[in-house]
Amino acid sequence: MNEAAFDMKLFESFKPGLTSFCYRMLGSMDDADDAVQETSIRAWQSWSTFRQDSSIKTWIYRIASNLCLDKLRQAKRRSLSVDRSGPAVAIVEPVEMLPDSSWIWPSPDFGENPEDILVRKDTLQLCFIALLQTLPPRQRAVLILKDVFEWSSKQIAETLGMSSAAVNSALQRARETMDRTQLRSEEYSKMDVHPDPDLLSRYVEAFEQFDIHALVSLFQEEGCMSMPPFAMWISGQNDLSKFFALTRWHCEGSKFLRTTVNGGYPALAQYVPSKEASVLVPWGIHVIEMRDRRILHVQNFINAKLFTRLGLPEQIDR
Repeated sequence: MNEAAFDMKLFESFKPGLTSFCYRMLGSMDDADDAVQETSIRAWQSWSTFRQDSSIKTWIYRIASNLCLDKLRQAKRRSLSVDRSGPAVAIVEPVEMLPDSSWIWPSPDFGENPEDILVRKDTLQLCFIALLQTLPPRQRAVLILKDVFEWSSKQIAETLGMSSAAVNSALQRARETMDRTQLRSEEYSKMDVHPDPDLLSRYVEAFEQFDIHALVSLFQEEGCMSMPPFAMWISGQNDLSKFFALTRWHCEGSKFLRTTVNGGYPALAQYVPSKEASVLVPWGIHVIEMRDRRILHVQNFINAKLFTRLGLPEQIDR
């Protein structure tokens, strides 16, 4: 088999699964795409050295795993807003912004590869991605390959260059850490399994009309809103009301388009008025977590690159 045939017929078939693996490892689609691209280059360059002592799939995932582990040795842990600090005490316009590398960002769907049907969608929830980031990198890889991708301990050992005993030990420690770790984002994500489409519609209507009273009434009493890359987040109906009033100048006139993130979860793409009177431009992707037919947490990911990744337009008419 030549290098061109490998690149087209083999690597491309693994790409959706590789991307979802790297995203869970790294918490960022930018980093995941970089890792998958580098994996393809290294696989292509070293294809002539491949031996049949392991499967091609294991060999490719070994390259991707090593790349992820290398990236994570030099990286600080990504997180969600509510896990970084407490809610805002003073309600002001947000100013402090942290680098993109500080945050977990939502992902688009990874394609319709039949293999992906086996990969549990609940392990793409943002709170689960945040929980994964608390694990040491090698334990993280073991847990993803075992509990998400359902690989055998032998296959994982071959991929990560470990003994089967070491894999089982790392898996036990990782599961214990996952069970023990308590993140605020996980509490805010104990939500209804199926988002209420009527509540989403009422959120859109209230926001587009910028009816603050109607908008805040959709939240739980302890409901909150976070806005990466801004460090600040807001909790409670009273503070939410103050915050929406304070930011009316920016958000009034917004429009939403429906989209999905992280394995098909409904989300809303917010476009805001631009300097050009006739168009609206990308602002944030709202991921809305609900409980008992009320909003528990809105994560508004303010990142224009997400719109491109989700296949959304660069602007819309007013």
